[in-house]
Amino acid sequence: MSKKKIEDKASTEKPRVHKDLSGFDIKINSFGEIQMSYDVEKINQFLNKTVDDKKLRNRK
Repeated sequence: MSKKKIEDKASTEKPRVHKDLSGFDIKINSFGEIQMSYDVEKINQFLNKTVDDKKLRNRK
């Protein structure tokens, strides 16, 4: 029974997201395809701007 309570709670709560990504939603359909509300290029631009890449730190 506790498993069902956890699933119900997870489906009603929305996760906290960065203000630049507000409205971002991702789902997987019955065929296993990923469906996103944002374009992949927009997500990549956000990540390039905000996330530090350890491998590229010491390059000039």
